[in-house]
Amino acid sequence: MKKAAQPAQPAQAFARNVQLRHLRCFVAVAQERHLARAAERLALSQPAMSKTLSELEELAGTRLVERAVAGRRGVQGLTAAGEQLLAQALRVLEAIDASAQAVAPVAGERLERLRIGALPSVAPSLLPQTLAKLRAHRPGLQIVVKSAANAVLLHELRAGELDVVVGRMSDPSLMAGLSFELLHTEPLVFIARAGHPLARRGASARAALAYPLVVYGEGTVPRHHTESLLASLGLALPADALQTLDVSVASALVAASDSIWITPLGAARNDLAMGRLLRLRIATPGTEEPVGLLLRTDAPATPARAALIALLRDEARRLASGAVRRRG
Repeated sequence: MKKAAQPAQPAQAFARNVQLRHLRCFVAVAQERHLARAAERLALSQPAMSKTLSELEELAGTRLVERAVAGRRGVQGLTAAGEQLLAQALRVLEAIDASAQAVAPVAGERLERLRIGALPSVAPSLLPQTLAKLRAHRPGLQIVVKSAANAVLLHELRAGELDVVVGRMSDPSLMAGLSFELLHTEPLVFIARAGHPLARRGASARAALAYPLVVYGEGTVPRHHTESLLASLGLALPADALQTLDVSVASALVAASDSIWITPLGAARNDLAMGRLLRLRIATPGTEEPVGLLLRTDAPATPARAALIALLRDEARRLASGAVRRRG
């Protein structure tokens, strides 16, 4: 007698029935965090997008996406199972895209693309020389740079929207699936225009608070360090301090007024070197913050990414040696 067919195990059933459309739909939703935007990106109707996502969750046997409250099209985030699937789905789609590029006939050399995320406070000091050298070494490389808050950059790195991030360590929940390599540390500093009154008669944090302040937005590491430093001195951040992540706005405002900018040193390094701004002699103990490279642990290495990483390491060493010479 023939044996009755055994029912497929959940993992086997998933592997046999899942399709690329399911994975592309899921990745788009994870990256966009909005069903309507994900549907528009894939040129699908929203009902078709929702149906495909539901099919995938049925195949997985568990919820993958935390929907927003009823009546909204947003996505609050991924479940633990969704986070695990996202990492694998990205690997599958990246492998398929790489295979398609390898076998498709092309005219001339294939265009390489590198997507870089960088903190606003880090990008001005580390990226300009690095990117200039990278373009000289790899002239056919398409480079996309995004500057945003650390949490945004880490989300996009994990979602496969960025290839590398120059940023900071974060909470363990945001670091899952990511690696961190230290490049250097940088302190918080008080920055003012050349000729500022505090530069002539000496300065203190208390004296600086008598002038309009420019600080980073709430929820950022520099803002946390600013508030902690002031609290350790028995001071509080004035409620009317101007908040911005835009380094160019902050530096231009400080150069044109008596405002004082409290910022990581790297954000002001170029203006300091040109003499446009100056660093006030105000001690900021305990504000050293590690800056480094963040990568997806499961992302395939590429020649362009490897070249960028090597140049960033060189630039970090160059900046560190310059700081040592100035202290000496």
